[in-house]
Amino acid sequence: MQLTSILFACLFSLGTDTIAPDTLTAAADSAATDSIEGFVFTTVDSVGITPVKDQHRSGTCWAFSTLGFLESEVMRLNKGKQVDMSEMYVVSKTMLDRAEYCVRMYGDVRMAAGGSAYDVIYCMENYGLVPQAAMPGIRYGWTKADTLPVHGELDAITRHYVDALTKSGLKRLSPVWRQGLQAVYDQYLGVCPETFEYEGKTYTPQEWVRSLGLHAEDYVSITSYTHHPFYSRFALEVPDNWRMDRMYNVPLEDLMAIIDNALAKGYTMAWGADVSEDGFTRKGIGVMPDADKGADLTGSDMAHWLGLSASEKKEELTKKPLPEMEVTQQMRQDAFDNWENTDDHGMQIFGIAKDQNGKEYYMVKNSWGTVRSDYHGIWYISRAFMAYKTNDILVHKDAIPKDIRRKLGIK
Repeated sequence: MQLTSILFACLFSLGTDTIAPDTLTAAADSAATDSIEGFVFTTVDSVGITPVKDQHRSGTCWAFSTLGFLESEVMRLNKGKQVDMSEMYVVSKTMLDRAEYCVRMYGDVRMAAGGSAYDVIYCMENYGLVPQAAMPGIRYGWTKADTLPVHGELDAITRHYVDALTKSGLKRLSPVWRQGLQAVYDQYLGVCPETFEYEGKTYTPQEWVRSLGLHAEDYVSITSYTHHPFYSRFALEVPDNWRMDRMYNVPLEDLMAIIDNALAKGYTMAWGADVSEDGFTRKGIGVMPDADKGADLTGSDMAHWLGLSASEKKEELTKKPLPEMEVTQQMRQDAFDNWENTDDHGMQIFGIAKDQNGKEYYMVKNSWGTVRSDYHGIWYISRAFMAYKTNDILVHKDAIPKDIRRKLGIK
């Protein structure tokens, strides 16, 4: 392995938050060259990101990915300034709001750990944000180095707490149930600070946001489905969009144009996607190979192809660059309507790379740590996968092409 790749892995394992963007790019390139047989990636362009984190055993990708996006926004707005934001501050604030929503709906919506990118923007606007050091978010000692979240017990307790309120036939609620649930989150995640010290100054969470130049009204959610009119807004019907964020709806070609334009102008995006597809591997690849061609794609004879197990076929179709499906707007809609496209995971789009054949891929920062993929936490997502499996993106409004902004009425 090349020296830059080794340095990249070591820096991430130490949790440093001072890696320069060019170091990230160089490390990703060297990791790619030394990694999956059949895929060789070269970075075309990338925007600065902060180091990959590990959500570990918690359903909080939405917080990790969107805060990673906001950390890149701070870099863009403040001449490369790097900050490390507390995910668990956002989780605590959001889950209390979600519990109240579940109670108001008499338990007809579920209490769960998931969320959306908009939850982070809502928290930023209404509660502020805090640095990681002000609220590390780990109060128990079961995990590797006591620093990684394990939320199975917390999620079970809070779910049953809300169920006890909404499904036990109670005729009236006490005025203290919120304080009781807050105490649970305080014990597991720590108490959300009202003030904290940062770089020699005292801030409230909302003062800190303002000092970073972040404004909630600058960020918009974009999606692309035909069951609502294009160039209008609607609340995407997925469970984790429980705040009913009204996203802007655009045709697929506009969605892809927004992503490309944002990267070209130096913006990253928070990405909500379905990663249950066979083409999304744990090694760091997301592709949509045309499996119907079977042996024609893999170079095997048909009898051999038909004799492979599902996992073996997946391995064949994702071990090297192959022709991919032609994705259409109707394919997206059919997959969404039939539960084949689900709201699975949140990540951060930050760059463009090419494989050895000149085919372009999007570079995506994940939150599964640096050792579970071949590219130290970076995924390479083909254009076909991005077009088919994107549920929504969160982006700064200035990153949207002007003609599309006009159609959406965004000023």
